[in-house]
Amino acid sequence: MINGFFVALIAGFVPLQVVAEMGSIGTLFAFVVVAAGIIFIRKQKDMPKPLFRTPLVPFIPVVSIICSFVLMFSLPVMTWIRFIVWMTAGLFIYFLYGYKKADMIER
Repeated sequence: MINGFFVALIAGFVPLQVVAEMGSIGTLFAFVVVAAGIIFIRKQKDMPKPLFRTPLVPFIPVVSIICSFVLMFSLPVMTWIRFIVWMTAGLFIYFLYGYKKADMIER
């Protein structure tokens, strides 16, 4: 319910174009992370084989990363600024939470 409340606030007060651009840049960034993860996992020799197969590694993931970045760079500069601010805030909260939890475990 709390999450729904915040989503409703954003949907009510933020223009649809901004919401769509932020959704696009977030999704494209997720594609970049997944494609990079495929390359990383394939380079690890001691890891078990994944449950899925990707053909033509690293060609397909590299092409995917390039295409995603091309689409991301076609978005307005303001979208990039919002994305960087939200990513920074999210990473700060994530690491602060992790630091607090790790501190509690060590005691």
